[in-house]
Amino acid sequence: MTAVAPTLEAFPPILRADTRLIVLGSFPGVASLEAQAYYAHPRNQFWPIVGQILGEPFPEMDYPERIERLLDHGVGLWDVYAACSREGSLDSAIRAPVPNDLARLTREAPDLRVIIHNGAESARRIRETRALGVEALRLPSTSPANARLSLTEKLEPWRNAFASAGLPRD
Repeated sequence: MTAVAPTLEAFPPILRADTRLIVLGSFPGVASLEAQAYYAHPRNQFWPIVGQILGEPFPEMDYPERIERLLDHGVGLWDVYAACSREGSLDSAIRAPVPNDLARLTREAPDLRVIIHNGAESARRIRETRALGVEALRLPSTSPANARLSLTEKLEPWRNAFASAGLPRD
């Protein structure tokens, strides 16, 4: 018999009514689930990229401070899947995904201007996010599994997406 991977639960959204941009991942990796923190893998480039864009030393901050400062900049976080079965951290291993209610984003964040899909798996739901009437973009994944692009190569499209939302604010 084949062992069945347990059902894993994702995190609640991190957003406020004044959120202008939200980053949608696919589903937290093993390191993030263990730490109960978005983008917790030490080689994930999310925090260094966003830190460069917003002028914040996110990698040096503890997680609660990162989240508070991110929200202060009008940036939120969530994933496209609420639950799934998966061995390891690769998106290709996701089985039986349970989608999040992405329409919740515009209900809870009426100032939302841009939705960033962090990688290909998240972008499978880009039609749904575009139907919300908000600009939705697929960007290169910040995951350590996406090693074909350097941090510098990923930074420009991320910076452009933040600029579309008017971030960073002057």
